[in-house]
Amino acid sequence: MLFVYTLLVRFYITGIKIAGLWNAKAKAWSKGRKHLFEDLQNKISENDRVIWFHCASAGELEQAKPLIEILKKEYPIHKVVVSFFSPSGFSAGCHYKMADVITYLPADTRNHARLFMKIVHPELAIFVKYEFWYYHVAAAASNSIPLILVSGIFRKEQIFFRWYGSFFRKILSLFRQLFVQDEPSKQLLLDAGITKVSATGDTRFDRVAGMLEKAESMPAIQQFIGMDPCIVAGSTWKEDEAVLKDFLTDHKVQGMKLILAPHEIQPSRLSEILALFPRAILFSQLTHQGASKTNASVLVMDNFGMLSRLYSYATISYIGGGFNKSGIHNTLEAAVYGHPVFFGPHYKKFKEARDLIACGAAFSFSDIEEFKKNMQRLLHNAKELREAGTASASYVQEQKGCTVKILRYIQENRLLTN
Repeated sequence: MLFVYTLLVRFYITGIKIAGLWNAKAKAWSKGRKHLFEDLQNKISENDRVIWFHCASAGELEQAKPLIEILKKEYPIHKVVVSFFSPSGFSAGCHYKMADVITYLPADTRNHARLFMKIVHPELAIFVKYEFWYYHVAAAASNSIPLILVSGIFRKEQIFFRWYGSFFRKILSLFRQLFVQDEPSKQLLLDAGITKVSATGDTRFDRVAGMLEKAESMPAIQQFIGMDPCIVAGSTWKEDEAVLKDFLTDHKVQGMKLILAPHEIQPSRLSEILALFPRAILFSQLTHQGASKTNASVLVMDNFGMLSRLYSYATISYIGGGFNKSGIHNTLEAAVYGHPVFFGPHYKKFKEARDLIACGAAFSFSDIEEFKKNMQRLLHNAKELREAGTASASYVQEQKGCTVKILRYIQENRLLTN
């Protein structure tokens, strides 16, 4: 199986290089790894004490942040190195000041993993949620570097739990401890013979709760909304925008505002959105001319980094991605502010989305008519709107504490020392 795995990785590397001839993301994947080891040698010395986090992409970085920040406080002499698999994750990480070194993860070959481990020489390796690269995990284990997984989530259809999944179960067995989000994940691992596992929750709850405490006001946004009800729609795709367009055209609530933060903001996408919503204005235009001078009812964000704060201004939040196979985007950034949350039908692999629906805080829909029906009900029923919002905020607050549990494990087992 190791031979097959190695062969597949080689094919993947070759395929990415070929795709890079026309695909920007594939090109960035290859280009970012070109001088990877030289860059690491310039940033990490032999005397540095290192904690290594691996994140697949930007979403996993958000899960890592609470733990990174508490470890930086408890172990200030250590450097934090964060590796990413994807270009989007690397781009997001470059703006994160609490990490000392941001790097791509080398392609998973034996020589790459050995060299990476030699240069980085972490005292502790922390993988976030998923991505179990065999050679990197094995290299850490063979160098007696403790490995832990945080905010893991497992489903029975994954390869680990198939009859042919022994190779991938072996990777999991190399971890010192697996901290998973829920009891079903823990039970799946126990049934598969993986016993070093704890159900401690998801660090994202600590992350969004911290964001709530640090939330800053945004006068331009407040002035744009005024006293009107407002939908804040985050990480939207074309299908989401079509639903919102239809609702705004047909809705029976006066003075409704929409703040739209699309998943992609290249000029062509922004032009499509502006054409779809005739009474729309870009955020850059709003700040230039002043919110008091616009008669727009739709505000389109043409920057990144503001979405989590925008949700605080929502009457109802809309989470994009529910009509894509990959599924919805981050619901917790919206839920923490105590507003009802809406999203499309592809949400079932996300535990927090299922939980929010179960407690009456979120609403999924399969088509425009179902969306309209649920939206109109909430917007015309103040009591139901308030109860859904209360359930949303309560759910987030009740799930906090994962980060402290993981820190306690690290300290009690002396995985790090000052």
